[in-house]
Amino acid sequence: MQIGIVGLGRMGLSMLKRLVQDGHAPIGYDLDEDAVRRAGEAGGGTADALEDLVERLDAPRAVWVMLPHGDPTRDTVRTLIGLLDPNDILVNGGNSRWTDSMEMAEESRKAGIHFIDAGVSGGVWGLEEGYCLMVGGPDEAVAQLEPVFTTLAPEGGYGHVGPSGAGHFVKMIHNGVEYAMLQALGEGFEALHRSDFDLDLEQIAGLWQHGSVVRSWLLELLESAFGEEGAGLERIGDYVDDSGMGRWTVDYAVENAIPLPTITLSLFERFASRQDERFSAKVIAALRNEFGGHEVEETS
Repeated sequence: MQIGIVGLGRMGLSMLKRLVQDGHAPIGYDLDEDAVRRAGEAGGGTADALEDLVERLDAPRAVWVMLPHGDPTRDTVRTLIGLLDPNDILVNGGNSRWTDSMEMAEESRKAGIHFIDAGVSGGVWGLEEGYCLMVGGPDEAVAQLEPVFTTLAPEGGYGHVGPSGAGHFVKMIHNGVEYAMLQALGEGFEALHRSDFDLDLEQIAGLWQHGSVVRSWLLELLESAFGEEGAGLERIGDYVDDSGMGRWTVDYAVENAIPLPTITLSLFERFASRQDERFSAKVIAALRNEFGGHEVEETS
């Protein structure tokens, strides 16, 4: 299937490669000419401007935007609305706030364009393992792009969760849960690290993957991080960033009087990581680097 991909960063380029591998015909565009070159080397088509991208696609067109939330996504979506024709499909796969996606969907609807919001999880491992896709949008448009969704997702990893906005709402809550899970692992391994026993943290992370009620992919990644960095994670700084979705989850909880104490505290712990050196923050920073390719601040 032919589809345009706008934004060839860590995930956008890997998504293009996965589509090429399954016989689709993606066409990539990015402001970074080097990223466009890599897309061409991977077997994808390339465009040198949004206008060029739209011209290269056959009607009815489908364009997937994979850009940072906020103005980069909003401005690009509005430009594409002006370039696309009625019955074309526009997908926002970045981590936009769900209310922003609902507004974009309404703007698209007025122009006769179908809008889909796709919450995407999988990080740098998505090319190999596939992406979990939480999709919101009109039934007809989602069905039309199902071949793309099923290629990008592993078996059972794609779901049409509701109308436009629902995809990014589900992804927001997903990321809030992720914050809490990372915090729990960070705190647990800090307690192990600071004990009087000479514990092998890599061994324990591996041990807990077999028959334990806390076994998870995150533990696999943590075992890998300890193997690569050593039990003390000395190279990794204890600064932990937040991408926005954790804040939005807490905002939503406050606005609707929903008690989310664990997720809320995990967000506050990220703020605390920027002030004091804490081993739990090193663990979280290492895990985010493992599953998402997020940069770490190295210790001096």
